[in-house]
Amino acid sequence: MGTRFRGLARIPMSVLAAAAVAVGLSPSTAAAQTAEAEYVAPRLPGTDRPDISGIWQAFTTANWNLQDHGAEAGPFPRLLGVWGAQPPGQGVVLGNEIPYRPEALARKQENLERRLAVDHDNVNTVGDPEAKCYLPGVPRATYMPFPFQIIQSTGKIIIAYQYASASRTIPLNGTSEAPVDSWMGWSNGRWEGDTLVVEVNGFNDLSWFDRAGNYHSAAMEVVERYTPISPWHMMYEATIEDPEVFTRHWTIRLPLYRRIEDDMRLLEFKCVDLAEEYVYGGLVDPEGGGR
Repeated sequence: MGTRFRGLARIPMSVLAAAAVAVGLSPSTAAAQTAEAEYVAPRLPGTDRPDISGIWQAFTTANWNLQDHGAEAGPFPRLLGVWGAQPPGQGVVLGNEIPYRPEALARKQENLERRLAVDHDNVNTVGDPEAKCYLPGVPRATYMPFPFQIIQSTGKIIIAYQYASASRTIPLNGTSEAPVDSWMGWSNGRWEGDTLVVEVNGFNDLSWFDRAGNYHSAAMEVVERYTPISPWHMMYEATIEDPEVFTRHWTIRLPLYRRIEDDMRLLEFKCVDLAEEYVYGGLVDPEGGGR
């Protein structure tokens, strides 16, 4: 696999621990950062670029809330008990702060309060798009609780997501402009050393970041960074800039894990049929069954 941890195995843990204390880090954090800096990923055949092909998944609670959060009951505890409850989780936002403009923060709070509302006159703009099986957007597609597959060639990278059969094509040679705004935006990629950097813009303003109501406008731009740090892990960063909603740019950071089960593959999760009653059931006349 070409895995190399140059010199790390020869460094006693006592030395790592002492160095960690000196800079205010835990010994495990110091060892992880050293391993991350020293790892050299296998190359894509015929190139000097790392091969990041494979099926990956984030194991985090960021889809519930990007920031630190406690456990909460689900929307229908009398019917479902703990099913649908929000698990507690540590945030993935660096500094744990999302720098909203005051008026935008009020919109975020309204989103949270109405996250499961269905307005048949405004079906695209009210409530969490995830509940309606709309495309997840970027970066949310990365940390939803579903695997995704990276397919790499010399000229482009394709990312296929299990959720809603979403996908992206990321060209690596040159840049192009978005022909129209869309849920998943328009991606242009390049390599910076062993890090894949993807600049994404051309979004519509309909996707959310999480179930907590964090949102963006159509002016959002995202810069993603995918860095292999071991044979089984990749560090993911996304820096968000949106002057219509936030006072400054901010960054999320979380690890991705390679799925290594035998015969691992993406399965179908085409959820439109599963969401139809939720989205359109209120239009049905309960007496006559008509619309």
